[in-house]
This record gives sequence, C-alpha cells and structure tokens, in this order.
Amino acid sequence: MSRRLRSRRFAPAVSAVAFGLCSLLIVAQSATPAAAQKRVALVVGNSAYTHAPALPNPVNDAADMAAALKEIGITVILGLDLDKPAFDAKIREFSRAVLSAEAGILFYAGHGLRVGDRNYLVPIDAQLQSERDLDFEAVALDFIMKQMEIDREGKTNIVFLDACRDNPLARNLMRGMGTRSVSVGRGLAEMQTGVGTFIAYATRPGEVALDGEGRNSPFTGALVKHIRVPGRSITVVMAEVRKDVLAATGKKQQPHELSALTGDVYLAGAPAAVPKTLPSAPGPAANNEATEKRLRELEEQLKRKSDPQLTVKLVELTQLKERVRQSEEANRQDMQLIFETNRKMGAVVDPDGRMSFNREIAAIHRRIAERGQQQKTLREQITKLEGEVNPAAPAEKGAK
Repeated sequence: MSRRLRSRRFAPAVSAVAFGLCSLLIVAQSATPAAAQKRVALVVGNSAYTHAPALPNPVNDAADMAAALKEIGITVILGLDLDKPAFDAKIREFSRAVLSAEAGILFYAGHGLRVGDRNYLVPIDAQLQSERDLDFEAVALDFIMKQMEIDREGKTNIVFLDACRDNPLARNLMRGMGTRSVSVGRGLAEMQTGVGTFIAYATRPGEVALDGEGRNSPFTGALVKHIRVPGRSITVVMAEVRKDVLAATGKKQQPHELSALTGDVYLAGAPAAVPKTLPSAPGPAANNEATEKRLRELEEQLKRKSDPQLTVKLVELTQLKERVRQSEEANRQDMQLIFETNRKMGAVVDPDGRMSFNREIAAIHRRIAERGQQQKTLREQITKLEGEVNPAAPAEKGAK
C-alpha cells in the first residue's frame, strides 16, 4: 500500500479519536456550570458546651465559612451552638435540600471524637458519661454521610472537619467505659468513602488540632481564605491550606484529606477553558507504525475513561493503599509511645503506678496487633484489585 493511501486511511481515525477526546473535554467543562447552580452546604459551629469548657473559635469558624460559601454561590444551612434536637433538625433539613443538588458540602467545627472506627460530632448539651450515651447524645458522622449519599449516585460530596480538638468529654466517656476505653482514640478516625466524596481533616487522623489565637482556628482561617479563589480545584485549595497551617503552627499541625473524586471539582469556578489544537493528519513522510501505535493508545484511553467500573476500582485501590500507609504510620507512632512510656515507668517506684503503665503498654500492643491483622486483609484486597485493574501486569507485593 502506498504512503498516500495509508495517510488517507489513518486521517479519519485520527479525527475520530480527536473528536472523542474533545467530546470528553466538553462534557467535563459543561458539567461545571450545572454543579454551580445546585450546591448546598450544612455548616455547623459548636462553641458553648454545657458540660465542657467553651471553645473560642467554632462559632466564628462556622459563620465565616458560611459567608465564604455564600459568596461563591453555594446555598448554606447554618447552625450555631446546636444541642442534640437542633442538630438533628438541621441534618434533616440538609438531607432534603441535598437530594436535588449536584454537590453536597458539610463543614463542622467543634468537639468531635472517635470510638473504634466511628467518628462522632458533639452537640453542646452532650455529657457522654457512658457508651450508651453516644447514640442518644452525639451525632455519628457516617449517619450524615449516608444522608448525603442516598439516591445521589454520581454526585459530589465534600466534607470539612475542624473537630480534632482536645476533648474532655472523650475523657468522661473513657472513664465510663472501663476496660473498653482503649477504643476511644485521640482525634478522628480515617473514614472509608464512596466514589465522588472528598474529606478534609484539620489534622492527620489520630492527632489533635489547635484552636489558634485569632478569630479562627488555623485550619478554618486558611480554608476561608483559599476557598474563595476562582480557578482552583479543591485539591489545590487544600494544598494551599496545608502550607498555611504548617506555617501558622510551626509544623505541629498538618491537614489531611481523603479523596475519592473522579475529576477536578471547583467550588469558586473553573479556570477559563484553553483551546485545544486538534492533531493534524499525518503527511506522506509520517511514520505509519508510530501513528498506528498512538491511535491504539488513544482508543484505549477513551475506553478506560468511559468505563465506570474501572474508575470505581481505581479509586478503591488508592483508598486501600492510603489506609495501609496510615496504619503503618500509626504503628510507628505507637512504638515510639511504648518507648516513651517505658522510660517514664523506669522512674516510678509505686507498684500501682507501674501497674498503670503496664496496662497502658498492653493496650498499645493490642492496637498494633489489630492493625497488623487489618493490614494483612488490606494487602490481600489490594493484590486482588490490582489484578482486576491491570490483569496483564504482575501483581505487586503489598502496598506502596
């Protein structure tokens, strides 16, 4: 076959692939205005706790966050200093409003705690004197997440949590739970999210965030500043927030996020579209083998982009690897904690004091052992998923 005939053969194929790629770009860009028209946020700030010292910033944080979201065109349901009935009422109002929204947003500032693998947000009237009180006096975060996800497949959910403060109510709960108190952890727990969900924590899971000395906490102050800037995706916004918080806290606090988004999300508006140059048809001197190879690559990319099942698996794979990394980091921190506890115990002569240290060390060892079992299960799931996502490639050992 002559080069001229081969060129004629390839030109329509190149045009078809280019048209397909441009169609995907147009769909992605046209989705942004629609999302901007229907976005609703639940913003809650709890400061005036009845059975714990008042927090200085959460009400300010929520008020300023609500103003920032309204400024960029998002409908806001605002709740300040909510007791349990008022908190429940706001959640119900939000669950009805978010049903017809393209994007649902939750912002919470105030006390929060984790028990086992579950996170709870704390209304201002909570006492939490026993484990039974959790279901009646606190609000399970996964309950709110469920309301955001029901009948909203393919929609976007974004969660901002400034709830990792040092919590005296958690200490009350630990005293009431006795031997089960080891399940009450510092900070918040890493959550498993569905596709289309983005969760941002004020600090890393298991750590405590700072209130700051100004009107806002370091996390919310930075978030309010950067979320207003147009042309920045939510991941870029969080990168800027992280820089500001690290600087403001002397690197003591590092915001953390968990993303299961399948594309860029712009809360303050997407950047201006850049015209794309269509690939020109190859000339007579084009390398035909290279052209055929490129066509196959482009066609494969189009197939992969249009496969929602593959997207779900890739997101799940990323989440599993992140959970392994977080678990390994938590084990390293616990090993350091064992070392420090042993060092402190060496100076204790009182038998009761030494027994208390021994119980603390035993609880840490149990946590490490439980994480080891969880890591084994996670790695097995990772190996299975990697085989499904890329069956032609050899399975990796463990998670990176």
